[in-house]
Amino acid sequence: MAGGKLSARQKMINLMYLVFIAMMAMNMSKEVLSAFGRMETKFAESNENATETNEALLNDLITKGDEKPEEFRDAANRAQQISIASEELYNFIESQKIELLRAGKYEIDTETGELPFEKMDKTDLFDNLWFTGDGLTETGKNVMVKIEAYKDKVREVLGTDIKYKKSLEGFDERFNTEDIYNAKAKANQAYLDYNYKGFPAIASYAKLTALQNDIKTTESSMFNLFLGNTLTEAVTLKNYQAIVLADKSAFFAGEKFQGKVVLGKYASVTPTKLVVQGEQINIANAVNAKGEAMLDFNVGNIGEKEINGEFTFLEDRKEIKIPIKGNYVVVPRPKEASVAADKMNVVYRGLENPLTISFAGVPDNKVSVQAPGISKKSGQGKYTITPPSSGSSVIINVLATLDDGSKVSSKRSFRIKNIPTPRGLLSNGQSGSVRMNKRNLTVSSIKADFPDFIYDLPATVAKFDITVQGQTRSVTGSRLDSGAKALVNNAPRNTIVVIDNIKVRTRAKTTIKDASPIIIQLAN
Repeated sequence: MAGGKLSARQKMINLMYLVFIAMMAMNMSKEVLSAFGRMETKFAESNENATETNEALLNDLITKGDEKPEEFRDAANRAQQISIASEELYNFIESQKIELLRAGKYEIDTETGELPFEKMDKTDLFDNLWFTGDGLTETGKNVMVKIEAYKDKVREVLGTDIKYKKSLEGFDERFNTEDIYNAKAKANQAYLDYNYKGFPAIASYAKLTALQNDIKTTESSMFNLFLGNTLTEAVTLKNYQAIVLADKSAFFAGEKFQGKVVLGKYASVTPTKLVVQGEQINIANAVNAKGEAMLDFNVGNIGEKEINGEFTFLEDRKEIKIPIKGNYVVVPRPKEASVAADKMNVVYRGLENPLTISFAGVPDNKVSVQAPGISKKSGQGKYTITPPSSGSSVIINVLATLDDGSKVSSKRSFRIKNIPTPRGLLSNGQSGSVRMNKRNLTVSSIKADFPDFIYDLPATVAKFDITVQGQTRSVTGSRLDSGAKALVNNAPRNTIVVIDNIKVRTRAKTTIKDASPIIIQLAN
């Protein structure tokens, strides 16, 4: 099949098509049509031979799956799924070949057993069967559906197993149905258009047989892959690797190491000898029915440690030694919790203060935290605390359950601070004492913020007082009302205007102090 990246065989087929097109312009000879016929015959013979070979491989896998289910059943099941999917697509392609012969009224010669290659020069057969205008007929669409379904099934059977990666890459290249660049047309063409539209019947017929050959090649490749990889894995121990599986990644000083040493694949294979840390282990007591060697020894002092040893097996009456290599870390037994405020070493009243709480060497699900107003959030060791409305400090108690069931606890005290006084400012960002004209003041809005505060705490102004020449007016909202504007507009130049008692609202669950006042000197 063709695609963005073409195989050597596909390049050869495409070259033949180019030769054919050139010959058409020169009143193409019958010899060229016969050449396509001979190519089709060779693919057909190859398909027959591949069918016999693939059936033998599949039967071999099925037999081995029955005899040694643990080693071969999965491979046999995969192979059977590939076989069913391949047969379905193969037969569908065969039905399209039959339809092509029927439409062209081509019949096999009873004497030669061959099709009339030299007469199969019609170019409109598949054009009528598969194509309509610039698109596909229902039959043409079904062809693509069948091919894509086959590709999806093969990918599903192979899955994401790394050992099938190269085989899957070869399959994807073989069945690449992406658009193809047509240099003559200087445009991309769809897969069916590029390969079948406008070609003589014998060329399309041969290409379908080549497509069937791709299916047989896929079967053969997969069956050999399943049989070869599984066979090697099942009958040899040379490629196995000993793996140390510790019950946990770190141990406390004075503990005993608990874990096991296993091969890279679980198998009921009993070693003849096992040595760990220079000491020979009693096989009868240490190795279970699964082939796992159970280990139990003192871990030693704090620090990183190595595990060294050797598995010895008998294979073909010869000893095979598999080295055991591993490491583990011994850490101090935890005595205190690690508690850190994400913002500062204080918490603020009325706000949800984020905290990160952990206990060294203890998983998050075995750590419990108690404090007034504390709440667990999503994420490893993530909490928030809303301090009580009274008091100057809050104590956080942390309790951890160790792997051996023992419990350790720790507590930390955090200072509670009130939210700072907000700053009053005008909509242009000016605060404190400013000088501006009446127009700018009357169109300004009164705002508030918390400069240099560690939290992003949006604030809105709900109410404020404005004093002009001794007259004070209370305004609801954040903008001067008509009465306040009149006070400003009637005031002479250089009059001092005071905006104070600025009431602020925030999301905090506490009372916020009034924002700092704004002093304005009128410039006109």
